Amino acid sequence: MSTPAPMYQVIARKYRPQSFDDVLSQEHIKTTLKNAIAQNRIAHGYIFSGQRGTGKTTTARIIARCLNCEKGPTDHPCDVCASCLEIKAGGSPDVIEIDAASNRGINEMRELRENVRYQPARDRYKVFIIDEAHQITTEAFNALLKTIEEPPAWAVFILCTTETHKIPATIASRCQHFSFRSVDFNDLIARMRRICGEEGIEADDESLSVIAQAGEGSVRDSLSALDQAIACCGNKLDAKQVRALLGAFSIEGMSQVTNALSAQDGGAALALVDDLERNGGSPQHFARELSRYLRNLLVTKIAGSDSRLVTASPSERAEMTRIAAGFSEEDLTRYLQLALDLFRDLQYSLQPRFHLEIGLLKMVQAGKLIGIEEALGSLGKQPVAPQATPAARPPVPAAAPPRPTAPPTPTPVALPTATGDWRNDLHTAMTAAGLAFSADAIAQAAVAMVNNELIITAPKQFQLDLGREEILTALKHLGKPAQRFKVVFGEVKAAAAPVFKPAQREDEVTARALANPEVQKIRELFGGEVRTVRNLKENFKDDE
Repeated sequence: MSTPAPMYQVIARKYRPQSFDDVLSQEHIKTTLKNAIAQNRIAHGYIFSGQRGTGKTTTARIIARCLNCEKGPTDHPCDVCASCLEIKAGGSPDVIEIDAASNRGINEMRELRENVRYQPARDRYKVFIIDEAHQITTEAFNALLKTIEEPPAWAVFILCTTETHKIPATIASRCQHFSFRSVDFNDLIARMRRICGEEGIEADDESLSVIAQAGEGSVRDSLSALDQAIACCGNKLDAKQVRALLGAFSIEGMSQVTNALSAQDGGAALALVDDLERNGGSPQHFARELSRYLRNLLVTKIAGSDSRLVTASPSERAEMTRIAAGFSEEDLTRYLQLALDLFRDLQYSLQPRFHLEIGLLKMVQAGKLIGIEEALGSLGKQPVAPQATPAARPPVPAAAPPRPTAPPTPTPVALPTATGDWRNDLHTAMTAAGLAFSADAIAQAAVAMVNNELIITAPKQFQLDLGREEILTALKHLGKPAQRFKVVFGEVKAAAAPVFKPAQREDEVTARALANPEVQKIRELFGGEVRTVRNLKENFKDDE
């Protein structure tokens, strides 16, 4: 009977870190845990949270070895004693790993609580590593609550989760929380390059970059993709084959989208979708990769090609710098938002091809938008030449374009002078200063000089129009900035009301409106003729 060949061990397990120094990134966590072990300040409960494949369970196993090593507790386990070897192999009776995804009920937690009562069979500590801890039911957490709060001296709980918000606050408050971060792109490539060297695999930067992008900051996902790429390509990784294997798109393929956007060619965008369908591509995956590509273009445009925020190889960075130069930040931001909306809609679409087509056409149309400043600035320019007439009709000579007319120059208003009739003087000054509402208010007021002080009595409805600033402005126009005044709001005698001829009043209101700077600006931009000016206050008063 032949001896079976030894089972292949995947790279992610073969090169699993066995010490704190081997764990990628997570410096803030490694330093704290190493100091705690060195100072013998070991907590009874820990929560390790973070995205998948960042080292949560691996770190928990390293802690177990550090606590139970024969030379420990130590932050550098020996890796030769029976305890270290058993924990490394996953066979230690005093390190219990529980998969909460399949052991999440109250009965399992009661069994764990009973197990905690017994001392370790051989080692110093009984370490309970609970994976996917967020899947434990509320009742099961309540059964475990008192045990985690006051465990025996030999018990240590380590809860690993990707969804820390699902851990009850009563549990989280009794544990030390460590948040694992996604691994840096360059660190991932360096680790894979080292592993390829030890495995005798030839891999270029572009191939490793594609694999690291597929991992999205997860070491385990990246190493699994590397294992898959080695099985596909053999001892030499080919970037094109790796992309096809992982469903990634090359920078050249994605640049077809930006070429269509730059040329505002909707037909080219539709051809891309057709080609994707013919090759069996996934619209959802394409929209996801398009979002990543546009995001990298935007970051390159803003922060430069050397930014560590861009996850790409050096050759891809150079190409993205060239492409990003053809777009503005506003355009790239708009495209990225549309791509994200498209990816979201495709998750629930019953017609993904149609959604992808209309999404790309929206992006093409978005490139034709112009800013409001440019639109306003083009109003005074000559009109665009008329389109060519159809061939079946005889050509009609185009009329000469009209000459642009200069905007009407507002008639300068002479500065008023004081005549002694204070109501009339203030009314004239406010009109010249563009204070139309204040001029209307002073026209309805009674003005008298008492002991060298102006006493202005106005109806209560004009309190917002006859403020201190408006009167000071009128006095400055009259050359009397130091004149003392007082404003009283109350009932005004009918005799004090001014008498204006209708035609004269309309002329004054029109003059004030045309002298207003905002009105002048609008006339400069849009042209036109002012035919009628109405005083809205008087209209409101008539309605009453």
